[in-house]
Amino acid sequence: MEVDARLPPGEPVTRPLLFLDVDGTLLPFGGNPRTFGDDPNPLLARLDPAHGSRLAALPCDLVWATTWMADANDVLAPRLGWPMLPVVDWPEPSDVDELDERAGLHWKTRTLVAWAAGRPFAWVDDEITRADRAWVAEHHPGDALLHRVDSRTGLTDADHATLRAWVA
Repeated sequence: MEVDARLPPGEPVTRPLLFLDVDGTLLPFGGNPRTFGDDPNPLLARLDPAHGSRLAALPCDLVWATTWMADANDVLAPRLGWPMLPVVDWPEPSDVDELDERAGLHWKTRTLVAWAAGRPFAWVDDEITRADRAWVAEHHPGDALLHRVDSRTGLTDADHATLRAWVA
């Protein structure tokens, strides 16, 4: 019997997914850095550890949707108080990606819809466009929230409120 490694054991399939980007979302590009220690990546000082408990409290399954890949589990998850999360594995670029880019579609969009496999999902990223929203609405049978975060500030109280309202 095959087990879907993306689903935590015992969790109902109906729980929404929350796809999380890192750069510009959890690690804002602007604002005042917080002091978290001496890190080789200067953006890590901008991580707000309080995001960990706030996002973990949502009734959804957190999934890394970032170019950080597994490094997000090694570097960010401990700072956020999270266990290792599933990670979206990005495919190699293709000719379709070039066409999508010309149409304004983000290179992550198709993969996230495929990964969700019909489950409701929220995607939090600083690069979401109208083209992404339209494509998801046309190609994803479940509920979806594509929430764009301002890369200068990263996640804010208003963004958390939007996510809470969506999963409610």
